[in-house]
This record gives sequence, structure tokens and C-alpha cells, in this order.
Amino acid sequence: MKAIIIGAGIAGLVAARQLGLAGWQVTVLERAAAPRPDGYMMDFFGPGIEASERIGLHPYLVKAAYQVQAAEYVDAHGTTTASLDYEKFSQIAGGKVLTMLRPEMEAAARAALEDVKPSLISLRYGVQIEQLEVTGQQASVQLADGPQPITGDLLVGADGIHSTVRAGFFGPEEAYLHHLGMRAAAFIVHEPELNRRFKNRFVMTDTVDLAAGIYGLRTQEVAAFLVYRQDTDTPLGTTRDRLRHVFAGCGAHVDRLLELCPEEPYDDSVAQVLMDSWCAGPVVLIGDAAAAVSLLAGQGGAMAVCAGAALGDALGSVTEPRQLPAGLARYEALMRPKIATAQASGRRAANSFLPRNRPALWLRRSIIKATKLPGIDRLVAHQIIKRLAK
Repeated sequence: MKAIIIGAGIAGLVAARQLGLAGWQVTVLERAAAPRPDGYMMDFFGPGIEASERIGLHPYLVKAAYQVQAAEYVDAHGTTTASLDYEKFSQIAGGKVLTMLRPEMEAAARAALEDVKPSLISLRYGVQIEQLEVTGQQASVQLADGPQPITGDLLVGADGIHSTVRAGFFGPEEAYLHHLGMRAAAFIVHEPELNRRFKNRFVMTDTVDLAAGIYGLRTQEVAAFLVYRQDTDTPLGTTRDRLRHVFAGCGAHVDRLLELCPEEPYDDSVAQVLMDSWCAGPVVLIGDAAAAVSLLAGQGGAMAVCAGAALGDALGSVTEPRQLPAGLARYEALMRPKIATAQASGRRAANSFLPRNRPALWLRRSIIKATKLPGIDRLVAHQIIKRLAK
């Protein structure tokens, strides 16, 4: 059996590994010229940990993880207003919480492809797709630089929230994309002083209607993550101009970040993908293409790993095309409950992530401070795990 996977993100790479381990011939096609260097920090626990341990991916992820000591909120003067002890949270969660930078998580998934026979996996970057087509039970992909189309028994759309595969076989994204009223930006810049200052801490601004986060990386770089209301009145110009306007007055460290910000960093609507079915003939969607849970859910990486693992579980025993429909039905049955939980969490997070006024800001501070009280810390951590990790 042959699979063509469009997209070399976490979901696509994990699916390629699992199908390859099952004996499938897999071709992964990625539009970007090389692995993307930019991204944001994310926590990885619950169902993602369970899936990664089961399929043997976990050791690769552990090598990519950061040792976060605390998450802190600071005011415009840099004074800490509230903080969470990450180490304590990890202990309550069974010691199985990993914090990773998204591109480094992708690098770990690429490294894990070495577990598959090289003859079964082909990973290509910088491809330009001219046409996607399904004829009967066979899928084909025509590349701009290829005389003959690449054919396969399965076409996997793992090409993100703005999926070309989804648009081609399921309809325009407007039918499936549900915006949550916010935008998120992320970029990485070289800044040794900020790196030293924020090493091993994830620091967020304690602000109304917007939040700027920063984390010091292993190099002398810092990763920035910014979230703001979709309805914010912003000027025309570059994305950098908009971010500088929106986040003015949040503090000297935010000003410095935006001074170094690239002209057009990643900046997109915080949204979810809601679909009744992820399969159409020999075409299947996975990861954000199928069911983006939103950045604020904190489970995008976990769901990507779960989806890749589930697709491998469901299709590993498939040896001929006529068995594919039943296998894809198994995949949906495995993933639907996990996605429902993660998306519900994402919607709750969207309602509470950016306080709309000072009283809401004060309430968040009070809740976080209460986690330092004996017993309350465990209660809060268990509630978070219960809501995210089913």
C-alpha cells in the first residue's frame, strides 16, 4: 500500500513513521523549502504523552524538551504579579509534562523517521503541487517539477489549518473554520540579554485584552508568543506595525521584542476546524487540517501525535484498497472523542485567556496565587488535566 502525505508538520511526520513501520510506502510532500525555524512553546501531556510512549516516540520528545521552572505574569514595569510552579504541576501530573518549541518537536518527529526502513519513506521539501486528483480509489499528485504524477492508495491532508487538501476535496475553509475572536503571532529573535533574563521561565504580560509571552531558548534567542483580540482597532501596514501598535505600553521587554520582530512574522486567527467527517474516498485529513483545536487549548501538538498514531493503528493491517474504508472509519472512531475534549477546552480557554477588564485580571491573579496554598495546587492541576487530557 502507498500513501502520499501532504504536509511535514508533526501530524504528517508521525503518520508517515507509523505507516512506514506497518510496511506502507510513504511519500511526504512539504511546500516549505526547509523545516520552519519559527514557532511557539507548548506543553505536551495527557493523551499525547500516552500515544508517544506507546509508539516509541517519547524518547525523541524528551530530548527536545525544556526544563521550565515557572510561568509568571508581569506588569508593565516587569514586576511579577502571579506565578505558577511548573515543576510542582509536572509532579502532580505524574511527572509527564514536556514543554517544547514547536519546530524542535517537528525535528524530533523527523529524527524518529530513522526507525523506518529508508526505502519506505521519502520526505521532500520545497515542492509545488499543481494538481490533486482522485480517480476511483487511487489518488494522484502532480508536481510542478515532475513529468509524471505521484500516485497512491491513500492521500493524507496534514497541511495545517488552511489545508489545500481540505479545500480541494471537502470544500472551502469558510465552511469549516470557526474563529474564536483572537489573533496569535509568534517569532524567534536573537537577543542575549533577554535570553539570560528569561531563561527557564515562561513570562506573560498581565494585561487586559492582550498577552505577550517570552521564553529564553537554549541558544541566545528568545521565543515570543502574542495574542490579541481580533476586533482590535489596528493600523494598516506590515504585521510588525500592527503588533507594535497593539502591544505598545506592555513593558520594556515587549518593546525590545517588537523592535527585533521580523516584518511579517507568523500571525493568524485563533480558530478551530469543525467537520462531520475527515474522510472522502481515499482522502483523509489529520492534525489541524481535520480538527484544529486552537493554540489556546495547549493540545495541538498532543492531538497531532495522537492523530498520527491513530492513523497508523487503524491502517496498519490494511493490505489492499478495499480494506481502506473500514480502516479510515476506525481512525475517526479513535480520534473523535479526543478531539471533542480538546476543542471544548480550546473554547473555554478562548473565553478566559484574555481578561476583558481589570476585575477579570484581578480574579485571574487571585486564582493563580491560590495555587500556592496546600491542597489547592493539587486541585487546580487535577482540574486542568481532567479538562485537557482525556
